[in-house]
Amino acid sequence: MNKTLRQLFTAVIVLFVILGISSSIIMVNRANRLSHDSRNTRALYQTYGAPRGSILASDGTIIAKSDPVNDSFSYQRSYPQGDIYAPITGYFSIAQNADRGIEASENELLTGESNALFWQHVKALFTGKENKGASIETSIDPKLQTAAMEALKNNDGAAVAIEPKTGRILAMASTPSYDPNELTSHDTGSVSKAYTELVTNPSNPMLNRAISELYPPGSTFKTVVAAAALDSGKYQLDTQIPAGASYTLPGTQTQLTNAEEPGNGTDGKISLRDAMAWSSNTAFAQLGVALGDESVSNMAKKFGFDKPIVIDGTDSNGLPMQAVASRFPTNVGDDRLALASIGQGDTVETPLQNAMIAAAIANDGKVMKPTLVDRVRFSDLSVMPDTKPQVMDTAFSADTANKLTEAMEAVVTDANPNLEIPGVKVAAKTGTAQIGANNSSIDGWVMGFAPADDPKIAVAVVVHNVDLYGSFAAGPIMTAIMKEALQQ
Repeated sequence: MNKTLRQLFTAVIVLFVILGISSSIIMVNRANRLSHDSRNTRALYQTYGAPRGSILASDGTIIAKSDPVNDSFSYQRSYPQGDIYAPITGYFSIAQNADRGIEASENELLTGESNALFWQHVKALFTGKENKGASIETSIDPKLQTAAMEALKNNDGAAVAIEPKTGRILAMASTPSYDPNELTSHDTGSVSKAYTELVTNPSNPMLNRAISELYPPGSTFKTVVAAAALDSGKYQLDTQIPAGASYTLPGTQTQLTNAEEPGNGTDGKISLRDAMAWSSNTAFAQLGVALGDESVSNMAKKFGFDKPIVIDGTDSNGLPMQAVASRFPTNVGDDRLALASIGQGDTVETPLQNAMIAAAIANDGKVMKPTLVDRVRFSDLSVMPDTKPQVMDTAFSADTANKLTEAMEAVVTDANPNLEIPGVKVAAKTGTAQIGANNSSIDGWVMGFAPADDPKIAVAVVVHNVDLYGSFAAGPIMTAIMKEALQQ
């Protein structure tokens, strides 16, 4: 009998252990999943029952906040000037929760659920104060952001402005845009309708073109090829390289030509400086082939190509905001390499990536990690440490950077005087990428920085599907952003 009782007792203990383990798995390992399950209305009420932290521009301007309302959810998200800041904020709604932008990348801090807010929770428990989410202070300059959005107007395009020495993103514009306020109503029916209309809109206004769209960069990519050439030590700005009025892609009957006659050079040769200034397709196609795809690809990778670039957030705080990977082809024939070296064919990149290239040239070859959040401020006004500038890579030497700057200044003074700013030296590179059936349309690009002798801002702009060269389609937008920045 005693043996039977002992066996029964042991079995009961084992069952209790199994129950405890299974309960722990459900409570601990699945807690986060259950909390974020759309069917869990209790979690939804809890989320909306406390004020979500605000999102601020660099000067303290509120670009997202939670307003008290007289319904079961207690608070509703609102976005002053929502369409201007939508590429940065994303949105937060009862139907989609935190979606895109900082609303998603800093979700746990904004809701107050992050482990970093543990002591804030303890204080709230003992003081009886309402638990609040942290505020997110961004690097966005409202004047630059507004200038970028207004300059883009009704175009399909994007613009990014970066502080070269730190990597802080000063503006990130994408058009067409949308108003996040249309998605914050507590009427699920109206929110679902608005969301459906937005995602089915052919113009795709919810797409952040600055970081989530890839474009052929056209001649702006010649800065990468020139960097590879100069940094190799085999080329100088006065080095004469093959050019000519036309160049037949190796192994094909396809001929490349130049947009302007000075790009042809003299007797089939042109200096590297003039090839940049006049954007010589025939010169850079042959230069890319001479360097080889490994050399050009290695330089592109130093700028950030071939891997997504995280801008903000971590997996523990939400859904990190990142730019899709820009790409330069490798292991291709010389015909494809020649085309890729002038920013056509298989070469594609984001506007953010192009702004990072301009910023690296302005920063003596150092590629800075792009950031969007300066600091996180808790409800008791204490702050997490400010974001520290981080060097992603050193793409080339300061000497190479100075030579590239000289060549990019010539792009403005020699070939594109419309990009000049009175009293300010501007370094830039334009790009006109042919797209569509039979190359019937254009992606107009420009990237650059100013002042060229003491850089304060680096900018990249793309305008999609136009019939103007990049200098005229995107140039005025870059100039407007630079002028606004240099007035401050």
